Amino acid sequence: MNKPQPTVSTKITDLFSVQGKVAIVTGGSRGIGAMIAQGLVENGVKTYITSRKAEECQQTAEALSEFGECIALPFDLATLDGITGFVKAFTASEKQLDILVNNAGATWGAPLATYPESGWDKVLDLNLKSPFFLVQQLLPQLKAAASPTTSARIINIASINALAHPHMDNYAYTASKAGIIYLTKHLAGDLASENITVNAIAPGFFPSKMTAHLEDHIDEIAKAIPCGRIGSVTDIAGTAIYLSSAASSWVTGVTIPVDGGMVANA
Repeated sequence: MNKPQPTVSTKITDLFSVQGKVAIVTGGSRGIGAMIAQGLVENGVKTYITSRKAEECQQTAEALSEFGECIALPFDLATLDGITGFVKAFTASEKQLDILVNNAGATWGAPLATYPESGWDKVLDLNLKSPFFLVQQLLPQLKAAASPTTSARIINIASINALAHPHMDNYAYTASKAGIIYLTKHLAGDLASENITVNAIAPGFFPSKMTAHLEDHIDEIAKAIPCGRIGSVTDIAGTAIYLSSAASSWVTGVTIPVDGGMVANA
């Protein structure tokens, strides 16, 4: 009897390779965005990063370029004009996009009774509106990279604050991240036939500007996390690489908590 022959490779080097792909990481100049960008660049992905602060964006791109190809395209993605300008700059150089990581975000804390409209609008514009219109405007480039054998990838960065009570007064942030989780499902259903997968990562506590005010309490926070530590670059970059690789080609519409067990233990 003839033995069945494998039709595809299941070698780790093939399953998780992202070599030669083109990616965008919004908010890629620092924090979780820079961690994801580092993982992609180090593994052979031509990576464009964007952020509002041009100098910081350029400095990060220069640092990551020691490991591969990283290009800074600084724009304010909180406005439709900024999104359009960024897409125009990107498409002047690239005709297709393999990986879009919607990471740029903001938060605002204030008591419920005095929570300002300006803070609400700032957070929702960047955290929820921006990812939607980036997908809309980059859809031709995503479709150009997609095929029945190789999906294009959209990775939205949500938060465990959308999965469990944050015990903080960051109302707009939790609402925006909950919106991202459902937008991920909605887009996944609509784009599956286009060979584009859409998934989300819900990070727990990682060192970033957004969590800088808690730096004096790192040890206390780490003890409260079931796995006993805060998140690292390998945790978030590894998940992003998985969602960008052949290993996840039949995974779409899901949100993966990367939180050391915080949501499971809530």
